[in-house]
Amino acid sequence: MLSKPKCNKHQQHLAQLPKLAQSAAEFTTLYTAADFRQALMDKIAGARLRIFIVALYLEKDDGGRSILSALYDAKQARPELDICVLVDWHRAQRGRIGARQGATNADWYCEMARQHPGIEIPIYGVPVNTREALGVLHLKGSIVDDTVIYTGASLNDVYLHQHDKYRYDRYQLITNSSLADSMVSWIHQHLIEAEAVHQLNRPERPKSPEIKNETRQFRQDLRGIDYCYQPNADNNQLSLAPLVGLGKRSLLNKTIYHLMPCTRQRLTICTPYFNLPVVLVRNIITLLRQGKQVEIIVGDKTANDFYIPPDQPFKIIGALPYLYEINLRRFLSRLQYFINSQQLTIRLWKDGENSYHLKGVWVDDEWMIITGNNLNPRAWRLDLENAILIHDPQRQLSGQRTRELALIRTHTTIVRHFRDLESIADYPVKVRKLIRRLRRIRIDKLISRIL
Repeated sequence: MLSKPKCNKHQQHLAQLPKLAQSAAEFTTLYTAADFRQALMDKIAGARLRIFIVALYLEKDDGGRSILSALYDAKQARPELDICVLVDWHRAQRGRIGARQGATNADWYCEMARQHPGIEIPIYGVPVNTREALGVLHLKGSIVDDTVIYTGASLNDVYLHQHDKYRYDRYQLITNSSLADSMVSWIHQHLIEAEAVHQLNRPERPKSPEIKNETRQFRQDLRGIDYCYQPNADNNQLSLAPLVGLGKRSLLNKTIYHLMPCTRQRLTICTPYFNLPVVLVRNIITLLRQGKQVEIIVGDKTANDFYIPPDQPFKIIGALPYLYEINLRRFLSRLQYFINSQQLTIRLWKDGENSYHLKGVWVDDEWMIITGNNLNPRAWRLDLENAILIHDPQRQLSGQRTRELALIRTHTTIVRHFRDLESIADYPVKVRKLIRRLRRIRIDKLISRIL
């Protein structure tokens, strides 16, 4: 058992976080990607004050075009609207990993600006580091008037379920003027006004090497800068605590770390890429030794967005889902005792050719984190991340929470033994050879820290 002082330390961290009061009637969980797409389009069409779209990327495909076109239509109909888009600087200026080189999303943004003269919608590129592999804009939460649309999804066909396939995520609509104002203020002050941040929909934008010094300073400036707001809630009511962080010592990471040991009965974690930071693995093992229930819902390797079916040409990036499965198999082999005792439940999500992108933490029926944080070393150290911690001591959101988790579990199977997962010997020949080569030169550990 945890000693009383240690347990109090975790509880005190949560209790001392400044919180915003939230009305249960103005907290809405959406349950499908199609519902998210429709809600986003409706909010854009009905906006009266401001629209801030924040995502890792806004893709040049049918889904992305529908969003950007809707923004231009809204601005044309109501010129007084304050509209801007923020995406990752590096991701916008390259194609998809493994795809042929061609016109980039940034090139498309410039073309859209040329097609709409006199309608100014800035699209900002945010360089979190000098190289994409060392950190990206993984901030979430688009703001339309006083509503925060919070999801881990980016904006393209698959995230929006524009056609046949979807990428499953979480989607919450939170109407709260204080929350929306704090997020918009942070975006303005710490992103838009930063010297390293430039508009991507202007052809005269600088090259990445030209702003490397500004980018390094920008990254340094982002550390330790939290959302600023006037707290108005106590620990006995439904409340929210917005969190933002860059680097392993961020308030966001500290809160995730402290939240897990506060579990009294059951902890549930969703992550698309199983590669938990060591400190979180230790938390899980401690909870299991205390007799608590732990449930982890992770995507099957075939539901990973980097998965390449064996009948398609293999690319190096296609080894990633297998590396994550190796991590999961090793984790389960250490904890098979707790699987046998039904304290530890591992669920693999798979729904045809669709993919899985959920992340989040649920503690008992009282605490919940909605976040874009993948709960992996990259999120812990490299990317600019945020989250909203929800405290629901009166169980006002219990119905939404129960339904969301039930739907998440719908397309899952429970892993009864670590040997239920394939081993390296079972993998396709090209994958097997690549992984063994990576292990020989010990680069697999480096890869696990940046992907």
